[in-house]
Amino acid sequence: MTEQTIRRTSLSSLMGAAVLDAKGDVRGRVQEFVLEGEDAATHISTLVLRGRDGLEEKQVMAVGLGALSYNSSGEIHLRDGDGPAVRELPESAVLLDRDLMDQQIIDVHGHKVVRVNDVDLVWEVMDGNVCKLRIAEVEVGMRGAVRRLLKGLPHTVVEAFAHRFQPRVIPWEFVDLIDRDPARRVRLKIGGDRLSHMHPSDIADILAELAPAERDAVFTSLDEEVAAEALEEVDPKLQRSLLEHMESSRVADIVEEMDPGAAADLLAELSDERSEEILHEMEPEERAEVEELLEFPEDWAAGRMTTDYVSVADTADVREAIEALRSFEGDLETVSEVFLLNEHQHVTGTVSLARIALAEGDQPLVKIREARVHSCTVDASSRQIAELFDKYNLRSLPVLDHDKQLAGVIYPEHVIALLRKGH
Repeated sequence: MTEQTIRRTSLSSLMGAAVLDAKGDVRGRVQEFVLEGEDAATHISTLVLRGRDGLEEKQVMAVGLGALSYNSSGEIHLRDGDGPAVRELPESAVLLDRDLMDQQIIDVHGHKVVRVNDVDLVWEVMDGNVCKLRIAEVEVGMRGAVRRLLKGLPHTVVEAFAHRFQPRVIPWEFVDLIDRDPARRVRLKIGGDRLSHMHPSDIADILAELAPAERDAVFTSLDEEVAAEALEEVDPKLQRSLLEHMESSRVADIVEEMDPGAAADLLAELSDERSEEILHEMEPEERAEVEELLEFPEDWAAGRMTTDYVSVADTADVREAIEALRSFEGDLETVSEVFLLNEHQHVTGTVSLARIALAEGDQPLVKIREARVHSCTVDASSRQIAELFDKYNLRSLPVLDHDKQLAGVIYPEHVIALLRKGH
């Protein structure tokens, strides 16, 4: 009857472990763990052994997992007639110790960057013969660090001390590796779907924790919309760093997805030459919006506002307001009300989304509007803006040009950004 047993171990405890032949003589010691072939995502295919000099740089002494047996004493034996072979590993092979240990990974569940201290492995043994060596999880806490620190001491001693610490692990299927260098054999394994479901602020925090090379790898893996949202959450210095080595056309695609006000703030932080290169690559409509905002000083209301807002004629009804919301191409999450404009583009009132949702479709908006509208001029200072939001508990603040026409809108998130920058 076939019997399967599962035995847990770790990369650090197997490093340097002896591989014995049938007579009990040492044929080599474990130097590396190779991922290649069909099971490369989860299973070790080959052990690289140390024990023979004179091999060329790319050659290794290797033994496949199918040629091994593993007993209850933790000894690794070669099966009869299956000795180590000298061969070259393919370029696509991943070596666990070289390519994973000490590397930074993204813990998408903890929304932070951590470092790999050890890798927990599982022997899947069938009738005393090794079937597979599976990667279970990565250690990112003190337990893994202690194992490596005490490497060389008896296994039981190391494990007894390591188990004094609570494990901090990430299941292997949830590991997102960061490719720091295009020449590295570990390819980028960052689930864009996972990152896209994270809040932009969490992505921004992760980017801030990473070293430049890893940061670039993560940022370039994001699609334009997610990259734009994350870029709005990081400080200007980090923004410049993220965009420094990117093609202007790619930056333009990201900037087009940003709030126009945030896009203008971003371009204002770049050199005139770089800013012009990016604007040149943008679509005419988006470029015109951003260029208009760039004309205003940063500390003016016009330099803080966005031109992404929803407005309709003050003669419109609820049904028309809903159609305007449906056709709005900006960020609907920031919109809390619809602005009513007369024939001169003057604001005559606002209607909250809650009132629109509760009203009948043919209800005139003037019947449910808030007629008291607090506004500011394009040259209002950051302090004046903050005071208006605080005094009147505003959901939004329309910015009027010198003809009293609606030029843009400031939302609470813009005021929070002002306060964070110390204005």
